[in-house]
Amino acid sequence: MQNIETLAEFYQTHPVANQKIFSENNTGQGHFNVFLREPCKMRSPFSRRDFYKIVLILGKGKMHYTDKQVIVDRPALVFSSPSVTSSWESGPGEQKGWFCLFSQAFIESQGRNSILHDFAMFKPGGSHIVFPDEAQLTFLTGLLRRMMEEMDGEYIHKYDLLRNYLQVLMHEALKMSPVNTFEPNASAAARITTRFLELLERQFPIDPSGKDLNLNSAQDFAQSLAVHTNHLNRSVKEITGKTTTQHISERILKEANALLKHTDWSIAQVANALGFEEPAYFTSFFKKSTGVSPVMYRTANTNMATL
Repeated sequence: MQNIETLAEFYQTHPVANQKIFSENNTGQGHFNVFLREPCKMRSPFSRRDFYKIVLILGKGKMHYTDKQVIVDRPALVFSSPSVTSSWESGPGEQKGWFCLFSQAFIESQGRNSILHDFAMFKPGGSHIVFPDEAQLTFLTGLLRRMMEEMDGEYIHKYDLLRNYLQVLMHEALKMSPVNTFEPNASAAARITTRFLELLERQFPIDPSGKDLNLNSAQDFAQSLAVHTNHLNRSVKEITGKTTTQHISERILKEANALLKHTDWSIAQVANALGFEEPAYFTSFFKKSTGVSPVMYRTANTNMATL
């Protein structure tokens, strides 16, 4: 698995005709840019990014995530964030559409500190793709064309306007596919559960720099959240129906699947990165959870990829 992709690395690997000179702070507060996606790559690396991206895909392909893949066979609006690991695989036919990149500093300037936190499509574990109907697609294409025109213009307040366009884009997506979230006045158990799940997800993906899991037990998470372990366990069970340990094990298993499928790390390296003291413990955990050994899982998925 690759390191987290930075904005600078993105610009190095995605040269496009209308590309502006890269500057991490090109708007004065954060980064924003919008492009046509005709020159998109056939397959992007399976990784996490340090920026946000919204793509209107006019073409066919697949979005790969840690625990699933989504077939894109009609126009789709796709959301990517630093907390979600993904990759795109182009299908047959031409690829058209638009995409915009932006940093957290850009969207959260001028006191808008909650918009990304509240926007479910950028969060791990949820849906990151919506499929607009014909009328919605017409609106979205018009909006993205205006964003490109504004990006090329000289209006002194253009980034304020682009920031507003970006929020319209996000809210239109919510209207297309409402996402259930906790109520603003959620119970204490719900708030603790949300904090636990966000802290759990922030540990992933595992990168090759040697940074392994720091939190891998209910006690570890309780200590980090400054609550008693029993209180954390009761809250998580009440809200989700699963135990804290189940959530941790399921997330570690998802990451194990991704590492076995998308990297050439040895079983021992995978086991060590995921916090197992011995490869045998990891093999036992994986086989108990999936019914097959890590070696068998990797072999089967490698064979499938070559079909």
